[in-house]
Amino acid sequence: MDLIARRSLLAGGLALIAAPAWPAEPAGRRLGFAVFRNGAHVGEHHMAFAGDAAAPVATTEVEMAVKLGPIVAYRYRHHAVERWTGGRFSSLETTTDANGRAQRVSARRGASGVAIETGKNRLVGPSDASPLTHWNPVAFAGPLFNPQEGKMLKVAATRTSARQWSVRGEAEIDDFYDAEGVWSGLKGRLKDGSTMEYRRL
Repeated sequence: MDLIARRSLLAGGLALIAAPAWPAEPAGRRLGFAVFRNGAHVGEHHMAFAGDAAAPVATTEVEMAVKLGPIVAYRYRHHAVERWTGGRFSSLETTTDANGRAQRVSARRGASGVAIETGKNRLVGPSDASPLTHWNPVAFAGPLFNPQEGKMLKVAATRTSARQWSVRGEAEIDDFYDAEGVWSGLKGRLKDGSTMEYRRL
C-alpha cells in the first residue's frame, strides 16, 4: 500500500471515529428520565418520536419542581417540538414556564442560516446550527443554540468516549448514550453551582 493510500485510509478511519452517529430509535419510540438536582428527585423529562429515520420529529415534555421543605421554591415546565430532515436540523418550537417567566422560541433553517426568534429578539445563526437538546449527537458536530432562550451558545462539544459527549464553555454537561446510540443520561453543573443528573426510566 503506498503512502497516499495509507494516509487516505487513516483519514477515513479518523473521520468515522470522530463523526457523531445518527441515534438509534428508542424502544417504543419513547424516552423518559428522572431528573435529580443535588441528588434530590425534582421532576421528569419525557420524549416521544414520530416520523421516520429521514425526517424524525421529537416532542419533549419536562416538568420539575424544586422544594424547600414542603414549599415549592421553583417550578419549571418546558414543551418542544423538534424536526430534522435528511440528517440536518430543520425546525424547533418551544414554550417554557420558568417559575412564572414565560418564554417562547421558534427556529427554522433556511438558505441564509438558522433563523431564531423569541418574543423580543431575532437572530440568524450559522446554517449548521442545532439546538442543544441532547438526544441527537449529530448536533454536536456544529454550533449549538439554547432551545429555551433562543441564543447561540459559547460551548465546544467533545466526544470523550464511544458513549459520552462532553459540552464545555458557558455550559458544563456530559451526555451519555447506550450501545445502540440512544441517549441514556446526563450529568451537568448549573449556573448556581448545583448539580443536575438525568437517570433513564
